Amino acid sequence: MTDKFLTKAALDEARAIFKDAYDNQTRKIIVCGGTGCVAGGSLNIYNNLKSLMENNGVNVSVTLEHEPHGDNEVGLKKSGCHGFCEMGPVVRIEPQGWLYTKVKESDCQEILEKTVLKGEFIDRLGYTSNGNLYKKQEEIPFYRQQNRVVLEHCGRIDADSIEEYIAIGGYASLEKALFEMKEEEIIEEVKKSILRGRGGGGFPTGKKWEQVRRAKGDQKYVVCNGDEGDPGAFMDRSIMEGDPHRMLEGMIIAGIAVGAKEGYIYVRAEYPLAVKRLQRAISEAERVGILGDDILGSGKSFRIHIAKGAGAFVCGEGSALTASIEGKRGFPRVKPPRTTEHGLFDSPTVLNNVETFATVSQIIGKGADWYLSIGTPNSPGTKAFALTGNITNTGLIEVPMGTTLRKIIFDIGGGMRGEGEFKAVQIGGPSGACLTKEHLDLPLDFDNLKSIGAMIGSGGLVVMDSHTCMVEVARFFMHFTQNESCGKCVPCREGTKRMLEILERIVAGNGQEGDIELLEELSDTISHTALCGLGKSAPNPVVSTIKYFRNEYEAHIRDKRCPAGQCQKLKRIYIDPLTCKGCSACSRKCPVNAISGKIKEPFHIDLEKCIRCGSCISTCKFGAVKEA
Repeated sequence: MTDKFLTKAALDEARAIFKDAYDNQTRKIIVCGGTGCVAGGSLNIYNNLKSLMENNGVNVSVTLEHEPHGDNEVGLKKSGCHGFCEMGPVVRIEPQGWLYTKVKESDCQEILEKTVLKGEFIDRLGYTSNGNLYKKQEEIPFYRQQNRVVLEHCGRIDADSIEEYIAIGGYASLEKALFEMKEEEIIEEVKKSILRGRGGGGFPTGKKWEQVRRAKGDQKYVVCNGDEGDPGAFMDRSIMEGDPHRMLEGMIIAGIAVGAKEGYIYVRAEYPLAVKRLQRAISEAERVGILGDDILGSGKSFRIHIAKGAGAFVCGEGSALTASIEGKRGFPRVKPPRTTEHGLFDSPTVLNNVETFATVSQIIGKGADWYLSIGTPNSPGTKAFALTGNITNTGLIEVPMGTTLRKIIFDIGGGMRGEGEFKAVQIGGPSGACLTKEHLDLPLDFDNLKSIGAMIGSGGLVVMDSHTCMVEVARFFMHFTQNESCGKCVPCREGTKRMLEILERIVAGNGQEGDIELLEELSDTISHTALCGLGKSAPNPVVSTIKYFRNEYEAHIRDKRCPAGQCQKLKRIYIDPLTCKGCSACSRKCPVNAISGKIKEPFHIDLEKCIRCGSCISTCKFGAVKEA
């Protein structure tokens, strides 16, 4: 049990002890404990490995042992997300740096016999691409071309261990902020780094902190936005699960800088593992004296609380989020005043997202100049992205700002899954826009994306191939946004509803001339008159798909045809008279009696009755029933 650190010297002494223990524990098996791998059975793998090793005389350490137990000791850890979700569950072997992919519980015995007891690599569990076997994690193209700054510890350390976090240098930046820097110097260092908020808006973090510090008020707050409501986004969740103490450290530093003594983490209740690990991290930090009163004898105090959200997308917006923490309905309010002046409990509030706070400790520890050496001049640093959709390597990545889509999708992501060609990528979730082939070489940063009407958002990248209907994509995101509208303002509440009705009519084959122009008019009205940022950006997916794929809208409306062949109501099923044998199998299978004909003569489909269920296609043994 770690004693409470009453002084900086006590923490430094403990860090030396923890570091020795960490360095001495060279043999380790690190099982991914992120949500994706847990869903794939990684906890069963962890428990099975533990039992097998114990039953075979291996000295298993599941915590950081201060006294090494010799060469026979093996550390068994549950880490956060490794990022390579497509290949999960994954297991890392130290000190070799090997990575086993798609591990099953049935593989545990072989891992014990060959890897643990003999030190041998199991080829069939290694990652193979284009005929090449990659043993080491860092050699795999997916990892090799990343720059993991915020995610560097995810998948490498025990996510539940404050001792391991301290051993690798954790909370050293907090010490520096407490004892070597004045509050103004902390803010100046963050300002100098040009760290911009990773929640989507890209507002300069240091400037926000400076506004809160200068704001009048006896009570000030630090709030971390861990809501992350975008479909296909899981960057913040992975940080909260895999490296919670780094985020807490950033929040405490922010509290010291602006003069706040209370902090809140607003996290989705749908993230139970993140909530559990955050609660443990806060409890451990309080126990050792890093959170609470008189931190390390500095005279500074800070406490952190967790507020669980009910899953409302609008609560990702700052004023709605703070209202939700206060126990009110999550409604956004008119601005100004901003959250920096009247935020949580009507007090000046620093509000940043998880990734932003997780970056702060690095900037304070290594300096703004180090941070400025990564990324682009106006958007320095790295950005974490969640790769989903029709891509070979789905998962979590981190790259320098300014990295091109081409590198992300084809070099890191491995290109398109299956035979489809790249068509578009939705960036920024429901508030973002579609990027196409013409944007593949565009450096991704805040300013470049803004110049083409897009935004990074929280970092979701949904990749789409040539089989994707872009009108349906617009309908999907508009359905999500309309369903999640808080209903406070008319433009968002009624405007998105009208837009959704038009899009649903188009994909159902009932589109009319003038629908495209009406969608554009509604988009313009909503974006200029909606109350909050989420409402103003709600039309973005529609605007961008019309801009780059107008021909698909026109085909749906004028030709009653879906070029991608995905819209069910626009599918045309017919029987080829030259191939049909007249066996009547399709007619007998049709649930709506839409097929008629005479035995041994070609049958015919009544398209007015046909519901495009496809049963006739699967029934025909001669391939006579076709789809156009």
